[in-house]
Amino acid sequence: MQAIIAAARDAAKLCQLVQEKYLVASAKSSGAQTEPVTIADYGSQAIICRALQAHYPRDAVVAEESGEQFLQLVTPEQRAQVLSLLTQILGEPVSEAELVAWLDFGVDRTAACTWVIDPIDGTKGFLARRHYVVAVGLLRAGQVSEGIVAAPGYKAGAGALFYTRDGATYRAPLAAGDGHKVTVSQRHKVEDYVAVQSYERYHASKSRMGRARDYAGLGNVKLLELDSMEKYALVACGDADLYMRLPREGSAYAHKIWDHVAGVALVQNAGGTITDLDGGPLDFSQGETLPNAGLIASNGARHQQVVEAVQRVMAE
Repeated sequence: MQAIIAAARDAAKLCQLVQEKYLVASAKSSGAQTEPVTIADYGSQAIICRALQAHYPRDAVVAEESGEQFLQLVTPEQRAQVLSLLTQILGEPVSEAELVAWLDFGVDRTAACTWVIDPIDGTKGFLARRHYVVAVGLLRAGQVSEGIVAAPGYKAGAGALFYTRDGATYRAPLAAGDGHKVTVSQRHKVEDYVAVQSYERYHASKSRMGRARDYAGLGNVKLLELDSMEKYALVACGDADLYMRLPREGSAYAHKIWDHVAGVALVQNAGGTITDLDGGPLDFSQGETLPNAGLIASNGARHQQVVEAVQRVMAE
């Protein structure tokens, strides 16, 4: 995983450069900006796919962006900006043909190993300078195996890199350096419990999740709200104990696997528990979307209690 870990670090560095160079500081205008996200998305994915092409040439890839989209939807000025940033980060000239080939590497291929990439997870967090991550996950025969999550916003912007190795989860400095093994917390007492959920209201039903916590006896626990798969990382390293994602009433939203694979790997390898809303397994074998309506990730201590509470909420 070392080469892909290095690529994730470079991708996060590119995203930070895009924020510094192209992101307007005004919070009012940031919500309407699309150019910084476009530049960072394509640049980040290209760096990761370049490393995969070099080290895992027979593997498959599922990712958000494509070479065709880059050529058809991105303006000439933006394409030039992406190439310039890639040249700066990689330390070598990059052509448009190389960039397109990297973006399309491993697509529409069937293989035992499938890499799942989210070049920027938490778009609104990226624009608002809150939380976002660069995420790379690995499926082996349709099962979650490994994950890498580069989180520039972790710990008030100090940043961290989370990754799995040999059945364990590690946290390292974002820029460079070795990681230290982390595990889910051993917290069980209600007064010590920490829950985490999405910052954006449309991502999940906050009212349903609040009722579920109430029914599970966790109504007064500390609650953190943030964007992206960093929520999984918080559970994996023991900073949080519970993460739920319950659908809004009437929603038929299908979860994209690139929003979850890397994070699920972190929690599983750190000793945590992740299930569907009914306590069953998540199914990553159905292509780009999950057939599951939602999920529950926890340190395991009160997981069944939360599942029962969620089932009560979903039945109402």
